[in-house]
Amino acid sequence: MSGSQHITKQFDAELEAVRARVLQMGGLVEEQIVGAIEALTTGNIEQCERIIAADHRVNALEVEVDEQCSRIIARRQPTAIDLRMLLAVIKTITDLERIGDEASKIARMARALHQRDGLYLARHRDLRHVAEMAVDMLRKSLDAFARLDASVTATVVRLDEHVDEEYKSMVRKLITYMMEDPRTISSSLEILWIVKAIERIGDHAKNMSEYVVYMVKGKDVRHVSADEIEREVGA
Repeated sequence: MSGSQHITKQFDAELEAVRARVLQMGGLVEEQIVGAIEALTTGNIEQCERIIAADHRVNALEVEVDEQCSRIIARRQPTAIDLRMLLAVIKTITDLERIGDEASKIARMARALHQRDGLYLARHRDLRHVAEMAVDMLRKSLDAFARLDASVTATVVRLDEHVDEEYKSMVRKLITYMMEDPRTISSSLEILWIVKAIERIGDHAKNMSEYVVYMVKGKDVRHVSADEIEREVGA
């Protein structure tokens, strides 16, 4: 094997290691969200505590992957799709870390709700439904990253629109509950923070799917409609 072939194989291995760590981080974040929603609906305080305590693992992975990318860029001076991949990874892990923060926030709010006397979980089913949509967006975005499949992005963007609509609908309902019964104000406000956290998770998942288009096609599709994304990806 020539020296250049050896270097190329080392470089490929380094890139693959980075991709694997991103997917590991994504899996951990997904577990955090699912666990936080489950703790919210079941009242499992211990699970809330575990999710809050585990946030440092997500933060540590972000720092580790960021350092890996910086070393690769400095040593290998990548170009074209390799450089785009590393830049997309750096952005992706930032969004994943923020999703982890939102999961911790949900767990903290769930703990507060279940520790208070006279628990009032307004629109319980709506919460689970919108959370499942956000988790589905995250899974689709991670799968697109793993398979370098830019065609998924338009689907994720449309799902984000649905999550936004559900968020607005739940805000209106919560305001109605608070107006009708002032005793629900404290719990309803905490539920409002939870719904907002779920909506933000959807936003971050959408960002991640858009980075895949940049990575594969070299096109920036942020702030672009789903129909325009489909045309860009098909081009």
